[in-house]
Amino acid sequence: MRASLRDKAKAICDEKIARKGETVGLSFYAFFANKNDDPELLMEAAEWWIKTHKLDHFEKAVKIRDLINSGV
Repeated sequence: MRASLRDKAKAICDEKIARKGETVGLSFYAFFANKNDDPELLMEAAEWWIKTHKLDHFEKAVKIRDLINSGV
């Protein structure tokens, strides 16, 4: 996953955790606006989420943040 997407995803995870607590879940769609204005970036996030890590549709934000921080 490119660095700009990692940074954005981490910031969104941190924000959601701060607002709703450590049990909050999210999907990779949380990293995007409600329209498909960058399909390549969306597919990159989907591949990282689904193919690389085999994650469920909704996962705990803490888990996603930890994966991002690990550099995997």
